[in-house]
Amino acid sequence: MSRPVASSPILDPSSTTGSPGQAPQPAPIPPYQWHLFLCADQTKPKCCEKAVGLEAWDYLKSRIKELNLEIGSGGSLRVHRTKANCLRACDYAVPGPVLLVYPGGFWYHSVTPEVVEEILQKHILGGIPVVEYLVAQDTLSAPDPKGHG
Repeated sequence: MSRPVASSPILDPSSTTGSPGQAPQPAPIPPYQWHLFLCADQTKPKCCEKAVGLEAWDYLKSRIKELNLEIGSGGSLRVHRTKANCLRACDYAVPGPVLLVYPGGFWYHSVTPEVVEEILQKHILGGIPVVEYLVAQDTLSAPDPKGHG
């Protein structure tokens, strides 16, 4: 049995925010082309030592800013980054830190600062995935219309 989707004023074009009769306001999140999730700062380190994940995260943050890729920086590419506690790739014996890149659902393993740089230069700026660190791609599946699985 499928679960109902919760209603949200941001997602519901018939709803309004503010005064009655006012047009719905857009979400306060600016548009972006890439969303990078990095497994770092784990509560219980599994795929890598906490310091290794945080080093990769600090490098990712600083390089996105230096390359003018940050949302709101005025650059042509906008990259949204998210530090994840755990992406659960360690359940499949994937060595971390793990970086997940959308669109496309590209899963990268062993993401050190050097690998972050390679992914930013080749994949994000060049459009070519870095196959030597790629674990999987596009692992999302469409929901079963009957609500199974």
